[in-house]
Amino acid sequence: MDYRSNSSKNGLTVKRSIRRFIAGLSALAVVALCATSCSISYKFNGANINYQTTHSISVADFPNNAAMVNPTLSNNLTESLRDLYLRQTRLQVLPKGGDLELEGEIVGYDISQGAISANSYASESKLTIRVTVHFTNNIHPEESFDKTYSAYQTFDSSQLLSDIQDELCATIIKEIGENIYNDTVARW
Repeated sequence: MDYRSNSSKNGLTVKRSIRRFIAGLSALAVVALCATSCSISYKFNGANINYQTTHSISVADFPNNAAMVNPTLSNNLTESLRDLYLRQTRLQVLPKGGDLELEGEIVGYDISQGAISANSYASESKLTIRVTVHFTNNIHPEESFDKTYSAYQTFDSSQLLSDIQDELCATIIKEIGENIYNDTVARW
């Protein structure tokens, strides 16, 4: 029995075990280091704003100048827009004098008949809200615009508008607000 050949086999086995241990320890250290020091965070809000140059947006009150007036619509639309910019951007929301300026008015609050049933009566009605917007970008004036936004919700004609008006208006305001937001700061 040769002592040297046995010890060289044992030496190779020990070296392999040490290398495997070190490789496993290194891999564990890399994973631990990445887990504690690296974190990838992605928040999608759609905003395309250079916060180095643009710090604020002013959202003026949107008066209700529609022929048919919902008394809470003006306040609900204005506050919804302000809240949207507060939640989705880092812009300071001001009543006037912002780097970006948003103003406009409610020009339409209309109810029309939709689908006709078999007995020739309207089975659906449609509530439509139209808002004109004047957007001024004081940092990049070429991005300023005037535009009219419109959205609607249908409801069963057997329902009274007064019973479902708040819910319908909230849905329409949300849609119009998102469209205004996309055109002003997201620019998709």
